[in-house]
Amino acid sequence: MPLITFEGVEGAGKSTQLALAAERLRRTGRDVVETREPGGTAIGQKIRAILLDVAHGHLDPVAEWLLYEADRRQHVQEFLRKEVGPNRFVLCDRYSDTTEAYQQVGRGLDAGLVGKIDALARDGLVPDLTLVYDVASERGLERARSRHGSLDRFEAADLEFHRKVRDAYLEIARREPDRVRLISSDGGPDQVFEETWRHLSDRFGL
Repeated sequence: MPLITFEGVEGAGKSTQLALAAERLRRTGRDVVETREPGGTAIGQKIRAILLDVAHGHLDPVAEWLLYEADRRQHVQEFLRKEVGPNRFVLCDRYSDTTEAYQQVGRGLDAGLVGKIDALARDGLVPDLTLVYDVASERGLERARSRHGSLDRFEAADLEFHRKVRDAYLEIARREPDRVRLISSDGGPDQVFEETWRHLSDRFGL
């Protein structure tokens, strides 16, 4: 069964939708594995701590990007290759589209170079379906910043950065309509999940 990735800007609710999808799939008798990037392995958890720590605001954009790719390579080789199979749904909170949106576009890194290194990290593993949750950058940041008392490095970034990230996701959805489904997350979690489940059902005959 498939590898399904959940993507979106800060505050779009992708992690909530992944949890709801996992719960519904299990109720229908499917075998489900949940994972995330960064942090899907023990090594990845250490990389995640570096990437999200606001004390690392001076982290160089190229160093940031390469840490994400290191996390992805380890995740693919140690975990995803073993878990993706014919009888299991693997749900992943962020994957390569995050790198294109946040590092390539948001940080302004070279597209050709990012593409080559990310292909090496992914080792040919492409999602069967990607759900991108979309919300206006201002609203998403307001949601993200109200969830808890502290901000991570990305939530603390300026609005212009987040607008670039959102535009990148919209472009990915336009460019790859067969793989990517764009879902508005303006409504409440249950309302958004109706759309999430519709896309999952249509794609996989649930």
